[in-house]
Amino acid sequence: MMKTLLLFKQGDIPIGIAKIPFQRTHKTGCLAICRVTFLVCISVFSSILSFSQVDHWETVVYETDTWRYITPLSPVVASWNTIGFNDAAWSMGQGGFGYGDGDDNTTFSATLSCYQRKSFTITDVSAIDQAILNIDYDDAFVAYLNGVEITRDNITSAGQPAYNQGSDGLHEAVMYSGGYPLQFVISSSFLTANLVNGTNVLCVQTHNESNSSSDMSSRVFLSLGIINTSNNYGPTPPWFIPPFVFTSSNLPIVVINTAGGAPIPNEPKLDATMGIIYNGPGNMNALSDPYNEFDGNIGIEIRGSSSAGFPKKQWGLETRDPQGNSIGVSFFNMAYDNDWVLSAPYSDKSLMRNVLTYKMGWDTEHYAPRTQFCEVILNGEYQGVYVMMEKIKRKDGKVGIDDVKPEDTQGNELTGDYIFKVDKLTAGGQVAWTSPYLTYPTGSSTINIQMHDPDLSSLLPVQLNYMETTVTAFETALAGANFTDPSLGYSPYIDRGSFIDFILVNEFGKNVDGYRISTFLHKRRLSEGGKIVAGPLWDFNLAFGNANYCQGGATTGWEIFFNNYCGGGLDNPFWFERLLQDPSFANEMNCRWLDMRAGKWHTDTLMAYIDAQAAYLNQAQVRNFQKWTTLGNYVWPNNFVGNTYAEEVNYLKTWVSDRAAWMDANMFGSCSNWSIDELESTGIRVFPNPAREHVSFELTQFISEGTLNIYDASGKLVRLVLLQNTYEAEFNVASLSQGIYTYRISEVDQSPITGKLIIQ
Repeated sequence: MMKTLLLFKQGDIPIGIAKIPFQRTHKTGCLAICRVTFLVCISVFSSILSFSQVDHWETVVYETDTWRYITPLSPVVASWNTIGFNDAAWSMGQGGFGYGDGDDNTTFSATLSCYQRKSFTITDVSAIDQAILNIDYDDAFVAYLNGVEITRDNITSAGQPAYNQGSDGLHEAVMYSGGYPLQFVISSSFLTANLVNGTNVLCVQTHNESNSSSDMSSRVFLSLGIINTSNNYGPTPPWFIPPFVFTSSNLPIVVINTAGGAPIPNEPKLDATMGIIYNGPGNMNALSDPYNEFDGNIGIEIRGSSSAGFPKKQWGLETRDPQGNSIGVSFFNMAYDNDWVLSAPYSDKSLMRNVLTYKMGWDTEHYAPRTQFCEVILNGEYQGVYVMMEKIKRKDGKVGIDDVKPEDTQGNELTGDYIFKVDKLTAGGQVAWTSPYLTYPTGSSTINIQMHDPDLSSLLPVQLNYMETTVTAFETALAGANFTDPSLGYSPYIDRGSFIDFILVNEFGKNVDGYRISTFLHKRRLSEGGKIVAGPLWDFNLAFGNANYCQGGATTGWEIFFNNYCGGGLDNPFWFERLLQDPSFANEMNCRWLDMRAGKWHTDTLMAYIDAQAAYLNQAQVRNFQKWTTLGNYVWPNNFVGNTYAEEVNYLKTWVSDRAAWMDANMFGSCSNWSIDELESTGIRVFPNPAREHVSFELTQFISEGTLNIYDASGKLVRLVLLQNTYEAEFNVASLSQGIYTYRISEVDQSPITGKLIIQ
């Protein structure tokens, strides 16, 4: 068996972790090779685990110590971070360092980087079990102990970053506004290899995004976990929190270890191992349990665009066999694949906006990435709540069923399946072609189309030409004077239902990235209908009221008109707005909205789903926000900042309810022929329907205690009938105005029955 125990600083810092591996065949069918694995922090002898116990913590390096520093104008010698480097020519100053914007003791003018060194003395290495590096920084850093890298954030390069290299993006310091510095574990194995009795040196290079950045900060602390009662250093800062024990979770636990604890790069993927502990729904998962959901090799890299600048990183994973080859597996009953995403909710403090969105995608009976909340440990350090999710790919059980191979150059095989997208060009995006049609309303922007799967480099010219020709033909028909004609217009090119559902989900979330970023579409093979399908949905972490720009926080207004009020950069393609200029499309969307609101998108249903996810996350969210102290603090681009998790969840619920009510009252088109189905599958008969005076509800199942609610088109409750020990209900509807209503029958511990009722 594989036994693991982690001892953590409150929310993040482990005192120790160890695994004793075993040989078995795991559920993916891959043989897990028995190997001796030393993971951060403690020694393993034979099959006995022994854990050092920290008696107390002391701080050996403070931000206010006197440091040697330089803001270089030319390359710095590579040995600058070693003990023997002569730093006499460098300046001396009290930390922290920066531009003098309220959180700096030593200031300097604009620079891309600052290098700083602090020597300190260790009395007895053997008395130190663990170390914690705390740092508050703007915008990126790399830290070293005696010339060996400890960790880095928000800057990628091979080895030491160049003196004039900018950060990967913006990162705001937080201590000046009452926040806590980030904390990074330094394992006992690292300390054993690199810390020495006597003189040591802690070195940090801090990097700005650019010379024109308005601020820069570097505030550094180093604290030690002491295993005896000696007292050779200094007291910890007042915000320093002692360790706690993390042993179990109601969420699956994902444990990732890179070779030697190496930091995960943007690319290429780094070799690592991953184990997943999951004992099934409703069961607790303990770190002492075996890796029973997955135990094997992976490649891992940082993924994302703007999110890559957050300290909580999201990662792309590739599952591999012992020889390093890609291999398809299944986690949590998801589709078999070798590509996976560990999404990191950071600015989304509900932790669930993507999960909610993909649930809504499945509600429409279209594919959306499957998800599973989990807690992640990387190289012995707790990382918080993550979402394991499928990556969008052409795959059985995902998008399409047909691969496009190099030999597919003609006939039916040439025609699909292809996945393409409208997206930013950051994170390696490549333009496959540029649409010849300008965006609405100014006609000043063009749309770049990217190929996703197969990617651009995998396509033959004939295949790329086919896709460009097909999509352009759709655009030409849509832009033409006869675009509403069922035969001559756009309809023969697209799956109308998928575009309607895609619009409705984006509008429900008021997604500021909707239509113009992370917008995926796919082209089916002719034998599968041959049409362009909108979706799958992707990346809604800034939706549902989580953006304070471009009206993203407002529950009113249409995102489809984004170009009218926030255009000029990455604009929406003209496609979606043009589709709604077709009355038949708008009317069809109106009816579809009524269908969804009567059932799976009913306000009560959505509120119950959000409550269920919040309850599921209730234990783990505490640890997540101890690790990432974002509650009560603004994280770009929050429209709302709650002081507690409950406040964040309540904000999401209120926003969703208000947004749904606004869309009920303002939906495009009209629906005069909303169908009334005999919902025999739900076990109910409603008659007469349409009704004028009386209506009867007959059920095939006995209701001991429940309610029958009637809602008008805006979602307002207009009639409540108590049901008790009955199979039926009958009441007078003469007082209700003519129109379309929704009924909902609810019984404790039973799924609600919903449907449509017309009053004439």
